Amino acid sequence: MLMCRALGRPLSLLLCLLLGAGARADELPEYRVKAAFLYNFMVFTEWPDNAAPDMTLCIVGDDPFGAAIDGLAGKRVADKPISIERVAADAALSRCRVVFITASAIDGLDGLLAGLGDQAVLTVADSAGAMQRGVQLNMRLTHSKVTFEANLDAARRHRLQLSSKLLRLATEVQR
Repeated sequence: MLMCRALGRPLSLLLCLLLGAGARADELPEYRVKAAFLYNFMVFTEWPDNAAPDMTLCIVGDDPFGAAIDGLAGKRVADKPISIERVAADAALSRCRVVFITASAIDGLDGLLAGLGDQAVLTVADSAGAMQRGVQLNMRLTHSKVTFEANLDAARRHRLQLSSKLLRLATEVQR
């Protein structure tokens, strides 16, 4: 835990989550841990422009987070406040800077990604095979621990820069 305090705050939170100081989904509710991961994914991603007034995180499909994600509302990433929107799978996503595709919406993933085109939108999921289908960051639950894999090629197609610090923590990076 001391090591966790010695690191910068966002990085230490992610590292501590990955190294087990609170990352076990059986100690904390799974989606509370995943909400912390989402925040760190936003902190360690660079968007190509600063035109948007806020950092809108859209939850597409049935919300598995519940109140756990609401704690991110108002926090700042790149000097922009985070806002949370829960949207239907067929909703327009043009205002979203981050899209979390829930398991209930994963069947429509190909259409959702096609609809985003090359917009600078960070896509995140927690479904098997989502990274291989084009999602940029995909969380997994392995032995009660939350881990993630990264699709660097997909991030580049959307003009997003994933931090090398973030990529070092991924269990797999697809290039």
